[in-house]
Amino acid sequence: MAETLISEGFEVNGSTTSESKLAFLQNSGIQPFLISVSESGIEGNISGFLNSDILIVDIPPKLRGLEKENFVSKMQNLIDCIENAAIQKVLFISSTSVYADDNSIITEEKKPNPDNESGRQLYASEQLFQKNKSFKTTILRFGGLIGDDRHPVKFLAGKENLENPNGPINLIHLKDCIGIILKIIQNEIWNETFNAAAPFHPTRENYYTEKAKSLNLPEPKFNPGKISVGKTIDSQKLQQIFSYDFKFKKL
Repeated sequence: MAETLISEGFEVNGSTTSESKLAFLQNSGIQPFLISVSESGIEGNISGFLNSDILIVDIPPKLRGLEKENFVSKMQNLIDCIENAAIQKVLFISSTSVYADDNSIITEEKKPNPDNESGRQLYASEQLFQKNKSFKTTILRFGGLIGDDRHPVKFLAGKENLENPNGPINLIHLKDCIGIILKIIQNEIWNETFNAAAPFHPTRENYYTEKAKSLNLPEPKFNPGKISVGKTIDSQKLQQIFSYDFKFKKL
């Protein structure tokens, strides 16, 4: 994303929690900052990092394993710093997990009703940003991410008794994520909320079985014993507002 913005003429600050990555960022043309955001506070030169007009917040909640966190408190600490910085516009990267699996077609008009802890904390964080009047916020709810070296079928290959065989997929390619973010920034589209998933929704069983075959991976096995639940993410709003045309309509 940063490399794309730089190629478009933007100057980009980039944060990392790993000192070993600072040189990589700098060699990529990114002004590097060692920043750690936690629920207890923020470490690093956050004022220098936030010396910009636009902030893209793309921090996934850590809610698995032993190192669980209060993501909402973490985001509140970040907001406290933004209020005292030059930032005028925030793009908050969220997830379609803020919507419950209720077997419906989901547009931005539907009020989120998360059915998992990650979704609940993401939605609460969205509201913190949107309610703050010190800056403008656009929320971008991405579906499941795939890319050249990342695909969820690799985690499902060979597994058995997988649930929701008839649930629809809601995925998006990395290049479309970057393209949508760039469009929002270039067109100054703030104080909005967008769903972002490719208009391609075959069932989980059909899609992952065929994808495993095409990649020569062991086929996943699904359990049809339970009624499938899911949702279909509708992304027509972003296509209508700034005429975005998905590069990867089929995944």
